[in-house]
Amino acid sequence: MGSDQSVGPEHAKPLAEAHHQGNPHGDSHDKEDHADAGHGHGTQVGTAALALGALGVVYGDIGTSPLYALKEAFTEKSHVMTVDTINVYGICSLAFWSLIIIISIKYLLFVMRADNNGEGGILALTALVMPRKGQNVKRGAILVSLGVFGTALLYGDGIITPAISVLSAVEGLKEVSTAFEPWVVPIAIVILLALFLVQSRGTGTMGRIFGPIMLVWFTTLAVIGLSHIVDAPEIIRSVNPYYAFQYFTHESKSAFLSLGAIFLVVTGGEALYADMGHFGRRPIAVGWYAMVLPALVLNYWGQGAFLLNNPEDIESVFFRMVPDPLLIPIVILATCATIIASQALISGVFSLTAQAVQLDYLPRIKIRHTSQSHSGQIYVPLVNWLLMIACIGLVIGFQTASNLAAAYGIAVTMTMAITTVIFYRVLRDRWNWSSTKAMLLCAPLLVIEAGFLGANLVKIPHGGWFALAVGLILMVQMQTWRRGRALVAQRIHRGERSLIEVLDETEDVKRVSGTAVFMFKDLGKAPPALVNNLRHNKVLHKTTLIVAVETTAAPRVEMSQRATVVKVGPGVCQVQLEFGFMDEPDVPAALAAISFQGLDFDPDDATYFIGHESIIAGKAPGMNPLAEHLFVFLNRGADSASRFFNLPIDRVFEVGSHVEI
Repeated sequence: MGSDQSVGPEHAKPLAEAHHQGNPHGDSHDKEDHADAGHGHGTQVGTAALALGALGVVYGDIGTSPLYALKEAFTEKSHVMTVDTINVYGICSLAFWSLIIIISIKYLLFVMRADNNGEGGILALTALVMPRKGQNVKRGAILVSLGVFGTALLYGDGIITPAISVLSAVEGLKEVSTAFEPWVVPIAIVILLALFLVQSRGTGTMGRIFGPIMLVWFTTLAVIGLSHIVDAPEIIRSVNPYYAFQYFTHESKSAFLSLGAIFLVVTGGEALYADMGHFGRRPIAVGWYAMVLPALVLNYWGQGAFLLNNPEDIESVFFRMVPDPLLIPIVILATCATIIASQALISGVFSLTAQAVQLDYLPRIKIRHTSQSHSGQIYVPLVNWLLMIACIGLVIGFQTASNLAAAYGIAVTMTMAITTVIFYRVLRDRWNWSSTKAMLLCAPLLVIEAGFLGANLVKIPHGGWFALAVGLILMVQMQTWRRGRALVAQRIHRGERSLIEVLDETEDVKRVSGTAVFMFKDLGKAPPALVNNLRHNKVLHKTTLIVAVETTAAPRVEMSQRATVVKVGPGVCQVQLEFGFMDEPDVPAALAAISFQGLDFDPDDATYFIGHESIIAGKAPGMNPLAEHLFVFLNRGADSASRFFNLPIDRVFEVGSHVEI
């Protein structure tokens, strides 16, 4: 850490002016676009192939909601709705309009146009509103804090989604035979164990079959729904929003509380935005309108039509719609679909962790790349095992999908509302919309999401506290880490000397052959490791590089634009390396790509010097004692700088020092 802190808080810098700033019309080098480059996205075949892939990765979560969403709207713990015509029509109407307003309008039509160089997700969106020169820094800091909290909440979603999805699918076995009832939880645990155990192998192979399986799943949803709409075609009338208004006047209190369950229809909406960098906006939109939206609407209408004729079957409405001979195949297919949905969330949490580490909101932890050709395919061992323990713990603790539904939704609702607030600033600052125009779009969305959030608040005592606790713990950890890193940087700055001043004193110092690379973030200052080397060894390498690494608010930086080299003395250069928050910070590879004119630089013979600070919680001002001890604990558990920057372990020297915060 410390003097090797090339990725410091002050170095997760705002977007450069040249970076993509969003487009009010969404046609600025349309990123369906950037993410699809090299994949033939310009052709219909390429778009169709990417749309099929998006079915498997992006739509798993929202695609498995029909297993439990409508049932919970009637029977969740906070309320019980009468299964009658008004309520069936009202809930089907709310489900339809939630999909249209939240997914089709908010995300696909607007938010997904606010990409960050092709990447999406709440962290990428937050990077767009980081304060620049001349902007309101305090307001920007509040928005960034909101974005960090929204990111932390998504971890709670990443824990609950695999548990509720797998459990809800396996519960279909109870409809085959009551003998399966005692085996539901053990089977769900075995599936989750297997899912987490195979993560280290990467998702490339599994990903190739995800799309076709989800295509079969969505087709099945549509066919099952249609088969029952035929029995009660009048259910299609629920497309009229009048039935939604009538619903709230029928059993008003219960109707409002049911919004918390109806929101389950659109969980997974954040995944559309977060996974945009993998597929591009156009293929995701094609998949939504061509397959996912029609299948979901038909299935929810089919469930409504089925309930009009069979109100007593509300306890397991999805599986009771299925003909008996097809029940076991559908349970197996549903289980596959929920595993795929879980995989998407797990991969998303891995990506989120890597971004947070690069932006210096989390300590450096071990991240393994599982694909030679796709840099986005990563495996984070620590996060994987923590997710596994938490997911299995939830299944054991809650036992049923209905109990888990009481915990599910509140974190996602908050994240969606935060996304709307940050998006308002993007409209104003990046797209140059007037406040009136931006408010006309965002205010109705915020009112709807506030309604969903208000209904979800009653879930807190029934399990919603879990997702909030995960979010708050991670929020505190992220803010503590960032603040602690800033304080460590301030302490290290004391006593630093100018690099030019130090080099002026080296005229009589012996120059030895080879290359020394000093990792140090403050260009212009002399790295403590360099000063100590001169003081104790009285030598300076023939080629000496002082290398700083910055993480930009752009997701990726091209290799040709990555380095800035400045010669500061005979054989001495300062090198500024820039990596995007989704790039792997491979320092040796970046240095090998640079042409050091006039310098004898052999990347295979370079020795790397890094600082290693032992952080001590003291009485120095800046953090409260509890936060200091938390930071010290996090610092001790952080992965080494040499591994983080991909430095060759056998050619690394660490120079230790003590820093009191």
